[in-house]
Amino acid sequence: MKRSRSYEAKVALLEREKAYPVREAIELLKKTSTAKFPETAEAAIVLGINPSQHQVRGTCALPHGTGKAVRVLVFARGEKVREAEAAGADYAGGEELAEKIQKEGWLEFERVVATPDMMSVVGKLGKILGPRGLMPSPKTNTVTMDVAAAVRELKAGMIEFRADRAGIVHSIFGKTDFTAEALQENLVALIRAVLERKPEGVRGRYIQRVFISATMGPGIRVDETDLLAAAQRKG
Repeated sequence: MKRSRSYEAKVALLEREKAYPVREAIELLKKTSTAKFPETAEAAIVLGINPSQHQVRGTCALPHGTGKAVRVLVFARGEKVREAEAAGADYAGGEELAEKIQKEGWLEFERVVATPDMMSVVGKLGKILGPRGLMPSPKTNTVTMDVAAAVRELKAGMIEFRADRAGIVHSIFGKTDFTAEALQENLVALIRAVLERKPEGVRGRYIQRVFISATMGPGIRVDETDLLAAAQRKG
């Protein structure tokens, strides 16, 4: 694929095959952003797992958020609807919202929360919500009676992650207009969350390689030893 001169100039800033210390990698991510608007900062975490045997899935509260507004839909009834709305949910309700999704193809939201008693309704939307990664789950704290806490966490920058069929976790961790310190703290928080979800029985190196990039920029390999040391430090 033919690349623009701007992109090639950004690539020239990188040393091929080099794994950069965390802060240097973050600085390079900001420098190699090619768009005229703040791009999303993305991470690809290659895990030493057998995807057919091990599932890695969880949530992470990014200290500095994602840099984007998140529209939250809550499936609930009665007082829980009012609690969700008070916490900042963009939409809250029951069967009427499920019907709107089924009949009108309405998908003007990025995250979905449900109380356990609403899962019989939400389950019927599996073929619509599932492929889009919108299905609520107890594993990601999006099936809960504490809908207010779930909404606040999602609005504040809670993200979901999961390993794909190749054993790679792809996740956002901020925007390129964040400070380098904020991006580093978000990335370290993400790595900690992935470490906490290490499946039992995994042998050898769990986190094998980590790459970061701006949405339209080149991939930058992060020194895993430096990154893991930062993740294991307290505070």
